[in-house]
Amino acid sequence: MAATQHLLDVDGLSWPELQRRLAVAEQMRAIRRSPAGRVSDLRDQSVAMLFYEASTRTRLSFVEAAHALGAHLIDFDVSSSSVGKGESLADTVRTLGALGATTIVVRHDRAGAPWLAAQAFSGHVLNAGDGWHAHPTQALLDLAVLVRHIAASDGSLTGRRIAIVGDLLHSRVVRSNLHTLTAAGADVRLAGPAPLIAGFHDYVASRTLTRGSIRVVATADEALEGADAAMALRIQRERLDGASLGSTETYRMEWGMTEERLARVAAPSCRVLHPGPMNEGVEIDPDVAQGPRSLVLEQVAEGVPTRMAALWIAAHGLDAPPPVVPV
Repeated sequence: MAATQHLLDVDGLSWPELQRRLAVAEQMRAIRRSPAGRVSDLRDQSVAMLFYEASTRTRLSFVEAAHALGAHLIDFDVSSSSVGKGESLADTVRTLGALGATTIVVRHDRAGAPWLAAQAFSGHVLNAGDGWHAHPTQALLDLAVLVRHIAASDGSLTGRRIAIVGDLLHSRVVRSNLHTLTAAGADVRLAGPAPLIAGFHDYVASRTLTRGSIRVVATADEALEGADAAMALRIQRERLDGASLGSTETYRMEWGMTEERLARVAAPSCRVLHPGPMNEGVEIDPDVAQGPRSLVLEQVAEGVPTRMAALWIAAHGLDAPPPVVPV
């Protein structure tokens, strides 16, 4: 099994290792459903939230995950800290360590920042998203939701077709999901406007796959054809303007996740995901985001047990028996 002191990326985790993480998250989900809703397994741990970028879902679910495991929370506010005076990431991490932090959850706009934090910190570092590079816990929760709804008979995604549509170039979510989904055996099809996938073909070509497959296709319809699940990626208004892609309505017509498009080309039971935040009426229509196909709110809810599992595995290791569900 891979080292588990940190969770910096999912790239390199095998399917058995991913299955083990899913199993621990399932145990955490059972804890959340229990009358107490929490345990005290991490009561001797102090978890610091070090977010250099704004976040709602990831930050709040990590906070709730730490509370649910009994950990002490150090809720660090970057905006009012010495970071504004030029303090480096490494110095901030060392300061948090001196104040008693045993785990640091890092979100940063620069790719590689969590690796730098891990070099400067003797405890555990969990990556909550770095630049365009990786978002490991998002990929793990997406995998858990998909396995729950569309798994093959062996519990994998073998033979399942998954479409990801939108701004691939700037998405850390898609990079992490490509590994987890193909490791689970899925066949992934990617599509987006040409300026927003420029260079992404090279990234896909550089991947060494042990299972599953990846194809970049030219249109949303090609990506969604026969899809068992589809993920829409957020498009930012400034990127539409910068890439001269026209209006938001033009983007919706060509790339948006609409019920008409899904009904026409996807599998009848196709489920829809979005990592959030959503631009409803642009990359995904409201009736899809809030309709019977949607797994969006389930993704949000899955964030807590998935991040409980990430915190717990960092502290105890992948092979340790997970905490007992309280009665």
